[in-house]
Amino acid sequence: MLKIRLRRTGGSNAPAYRIVVSDSRSTPTAKVLEELGYYDPTKNPPLLDLNVEKAKAWIAKGASASETVQKLMARPKA
Repeated sequence: MLKIRLRRTGGSNAPAYRIVVSDSRSTPTAKVLEELGYYDPTKNPPLLDLNVEKAKAWIAKGASASETVQKLMARPKA
C-alpha cells in the first residue's frame, strides 16, 4: 500500500520535512516513488510547498495520506 507521508531532513534541533510517496511497509527514509513538496516548521510562518494536484492524483491511484499530510493539504495557500 502506498502512503503520502513526511520524511525528516535537516539537522538536530532544526527539523525540516519532505513530503513523499512511498510504500507504507518501508521506512520513511527508504526509496521514494515521488517527492511532492517540503515543510519547514521552524520558520515563522512555517514554510509549506506542496503540489496538491499531484497528491490528489496519488490518492486517486490508491495512496493514503498520513494524518499530518491531510492537515497540511487542508491548509490554505499563502
